[in-house]
Amino acid sequence: MKDLTKGHEAKVILFFALPMLLGNVFQQFYNTVDSIVVGQFIGKQALAAVGQSFPVIFVSVALVMGFGMASNILVAQYFGAKKMDKVREVIDTTIFVMVVFSLAVTILGLIGAPAILNLMNTPQDVFEGAVLYLRIIFGGSLVSFGYNAIAAILRGLGDSKTPLYALIISTIINIILDLVFVVFFGWGIAGVAIATVIAQTVSLIWTILYLKKNNPVFAINFLKVEFNREIFAEIMKIGLPSGIQQGLVGAGLMTITGVVNSFGTNPAAAFSAASKFDSFAIMPAMNIGMAISTFTGQNLGAGQMERVKRGLRYGLIIALAITCTLAAVFLLFGNILITLFSSDKEVVRIGFEYLRIVALAYIAQTIMFVFSGVIRGAGEAVFPMLMTLTAMWIVRIPLALILSGIWGTSGIWWSIDFGYIVGMAGSVCYYFFGTWQRRHITSSIADL
Repeated sequence: MKDLTKGHEAKVILFFALPMLLGNVFQQFYNTVDSIVVGQFIGKQALAAVGQSFPVIFVSVALVMGFGMASNILVAQYFGAKKMDKVREVIDTTIFVMVVFSLAVTILGLIGAPAILNLMNTPQDVFEGAVLYLRIIFGGSLVSFGYNAIAAILRGLGDSKTPLYALIISTIINIILDLVFVVFFGWGIAGVAIATVIAQTVSLIWTILYLKKNNPVFAINFLKVEFNREIFAEIMKIGLPSGIQQGLVGAGLMTITGVVNSFGTNPAAAFSAASKFDSFAIMPAMNIGMAISTFTGQNLGAGQMERVKRGLRYGLIIALAITCTLAAVFLLFGNILITLFSSDKEVVRIGFEYLRIVALAYIAQTIMFVFSGVIRGAGEAVFPMLMTLTAMWIVRIPLALILSGIWGTSGIWWSIDFGYIVGMAGSVCYYFFGTWQRRHITSSIADL
């Protein structure tokens, strides 16, 4: 556990965010390694099939991820206010909610995968493999959601290293099993999906055992979990807007994927490959934003507003430095990076085009995530939701539909840039002129 209310702001944020960043990089390796293995050893159809899964899985876990973020914020604020009994109540309620939702998502995903892929205009030569991959991944929802719930709790307590260690080990296992199941056993797409579920199970077991051994007061006992309606209401209050936001963003990504799919298998495969690097570029800003949310939560709980403002400035500098470096790498060497997934010349050409255009949006993305991190850390979840949905559904999707008819797939990529610019502008304006400073959670529930 780490107290973020003391120490130099830049050092505290950087050292708290770094394990989260590394952890998310390793977590992203799950899907990335799957894509590389299927692209190199099976073919571009399999690469496209795995790519279809990302927006679908994103939607399926969005609401649960929103609850995880809410739990992170509540744990951080109660920990900052030294209310350990409330921390325990948040942990128990979070685990209960995560189990219920993961079971619901598993059932819906297993049944609805074919219909969802049809809605996305998935090419016929990709469809069967995509259904198989999705159903296996959905079958592992319980372990995936369970790990993310415990990781959110640990981060709220100031421990961002343990989730990292769990992910490093499970990622290594995932890579080894990918190669064994696909190259040696010949299981194809099913092999990479099974490897992912097994690796995620390792992450869950690792974090459960860590809490039991090192933090027995916060250990997870599934037989003694106590559901607290008041805490659940607060989780819903913070997490539901964020979950709806992420769910609608995922639905937007499904819509965008459907537009890309209408151009055929080559663009679908290129989009699958290039978006993996896009995800790595977004991670620094996302994780700095997450760190700032926890930092803001603890410091607002301790009544240190000026420290929150200094944390924003330092977080922005750190995030922009990392993002600009990655953008430069993708602009200079993007064509080489795409060949990691496929040697098909048309797939490489389209994928590099994507990276060249979308790299321009990284700065806007970074600014948006960092400012939103402060706002969410104060418990204000509605405005970030509205801003993100505006950028996606009012700007990006309409522009993708319009510009794709004029410029082809490059029009879809340009719509991403315009969407993030709008999101950035809205988040900055709300930070300076909004009401977030008066909304931190512990002030409203301290007497529960």
